[in-house]
Amino acid sequence: MAGLTMVNLDNPLIYRQIDRAGMLNHLHEFSEQCQRAWQKVGKFELPREYSKVDKVIILGMGGSAIGGDIVRRLALAESKVPVWMHRDYGLPPFVDDRTLVIASSYSGNTEETLSAFTESLKTPAKKLVLTTGGRLKELAEKEGIPAFVIDYKAPPRAAFPHNFIPLVGIFQTLGLLRDKSVNLGEALKILRKLSRDFSEITPLVSNPAKQLATKVWGHVAVIYGAGILGGVAQRWKTQFNENSKTWAFFELFPELNHNSVLGYKFPSEAKEGIFVLLLRSPLLHPRSLLHYEATAKLLAKAGISHDFVEAPGTSALAQMLSLVFLGDYLSFYLAILNSIDPTPMEHIDFVKRYLAQFAAASD
Repeated sequence: MAGLTMVNLDNPLIYRQIDRAGMLNHLHEFSEQCQRAWQKVGKFELPREYSKVDKVIILGMGGSAIGGDIVRRLALAESKVPVWMHRDYGLPPFVDDRTLVIASSYSGNTEETLSAFTESLKTPAKKLVLTTGGRLKELAEKEGIPAFVIDYKAPPRAAFPHNFIPLVGIFQTLGLLRDKSVNLGEALKILRKLSRDFSEITPLVSNPAKQLATKVWGHVAVIYGAGILGGVAQRWKTQFNENSKTWAFFELFPELNHNSVLGYKFPSEAKEGIFVLLLRSPLLHPRSLLHYEATAKLLAKAGISHDFVEAPGTSALAQMLSLVFLGDYLSFYLAILNSIDPTPMEHIDFVKRYLAQFAAASD
């Protein structure tokens, strides 16, 4: 960033000074929390009739919804049952007795999710809740609806293992995904190694997360993904917004090559402020990988900074989790470079307070 001095990411004191709410602690616990969530969901029982659904809709917003986006990408590759994400009030009219409605709200008080879930109570759909408590848990208990209760205290986005891994286990139980035990074992092994590689005590010269942060710092990040990495690209975007307090956007191959690439020309002065991150996996469709190559050539020709980010691991689950983990660390280091505590959410809190003024009028 021209004219500004970059924070020294190898200075251990800087983290205590800036990360006052302790987001770094949640990064340290990421792999452990994935394992804990997997163990817990393995003991979670569902009614037999839940395995007879022919469609799934996941209700959620923000950090409580992103796990659904990513598990949906897994299901697209393996399941004959369609999975939808619903980030809105109300409920689509297709919900019926063969639908599983999963309401995911970390706090249990997310306005939009409660609206949709309350509508679902008027339908014969099967229902399931993921939450720590709040009104959502109260409704589930009152209606006799199965509830997976999260017992990890963190901002919703930092509780990702508990918003995502239980969905993987539930989908596996319902026969919507193949057994992921081996894949998760691979993922945990990779995550433990990456935890050392990305750690704040690992110097920049050998720390991929710090290195990438110094490249992206001062730019608007645009994240490109495809297939199984579509939800991961969205996670990176939202983590940049929430942790780094910076503008960020995501787009997906091959669609972006039917429109977005034409926007590389203007405004010409914006080019130097953009950094494109291309999340890539060898598991993607071969033609999609060609889209990546062609787009990189166009970015280079346009003089737009960009970098490929390769997904480690052999299984889709391991690649998803490892890239989510990198994106989380990257957004954390960007917050440090921006000299801002990653945890507070002042603007989101403002919107909630504003809406609360009109709650009575909308009831």
